[in-house]
Amino acid sequence: MFSARTALATLRPSLRPTRCTPRCHPPHRTFIASTIHSLSEGFLDLATALPYPPGWPPYSSTIILVTVVTRLAFTAPFSVWAKNRQWRAETIVIPQLKSEMPAIHKQVQQDMRKAGFRGDKNAVVAEVNKRSQPIATKRRKELLAQHSASPMLTILLPAASQLPLFVGTSMVLSHASATPTVLDSEAFATLTSLAHADATATLPILLGIITLANVESSRWFVSAEVLQREQQVAKWTAERRARGEQVLEPGKISQSALRLLSVGRILIAAMVPGSVQLYWVTSATFGLFQSWALDFWDMRRRKRVAPPPATGPKARRSA
Repeated sequence: MFSARTALATLRPSLRPTRCTPRCHPPHRTFIASTIHSLSEGFLDLATALPYPPGWPPYSSTIILVTVVTRLAFTAPFSVWAKNRQWRAETIVIPQLKSEMPAIHKQVQQDMRKAGFRGDKNAVVAEVNKRSQPIATKRRKELLAQHSASPMLTILLPAASQLPLFVGTSMVLSHASATPTVLDSEAFATLTSLAHADATATLPILLGIITLANVESSRWFVSAEVLQREQQVAKWTAERRARGEQVLEPGKISQSALRLLSVGRILIAAMVPGSVQLYWVTSATFGLFQSWALDFWDMRRRKRVAPPPATGPKARRSA
């Protein structure tokens, strides 16, 4: 009898309310998740509200339109700003520093004579170059700061302006493509659905080609002065390596890294939804044409504007 009651008691539901564990509560959305959700809903509403011509895919057209508008509004101004800073560095700072180098070498030679330096011609030249380099580097930093052309800020700020927009838009479109979604019913080009990746991998491959074209076409509008300076730097680099010195070439390293990035973007793009793939291809295409336009504008400006007169010690002595 006692055992039967015990068995029934174990089967009887408890009248005491069970304590709810943290898992019982619905998960709270963070600020970022709520923002992404709101932007995703806003994107879908915008796509249905815009008066596209009949036959135009509304969501794909909105992705392209939003990409172009946001790039023009948020990233293009920083790119123009960076191009102006680069132009001042190449047309003002470098020529002025070049005009001051003879005076720097002369001052270094005088200091070496006062210090009683002795050696053959090669030793003297090597010592002059060694002592002149930190002076020239310091003077270069002064000129860059004077003309607001610091290369670090010129490189970092455009990238910093593009990264939040790129990541944020990708997250919004990825959230909008989560099942169930209306994007599943729209096809575009080789995409059978904006909610799924391109089965033919055409868009990812196109993305890699556009990225690589942006890297390689950067040499199309290089001026003769820049080419001459690069040849001189290459000559100095070869001479230093012949002496057994280790020389790093940041330009070639960055070019190789960007080429590798072109391949990496193909692999990553193949795993994201079609809406994100379309956004990435559109953004890369905009960046390619923007680079061409800015480089062409810079080339035309170099032809119109004469180099500024030298203001170094040599020019002051001749005056």
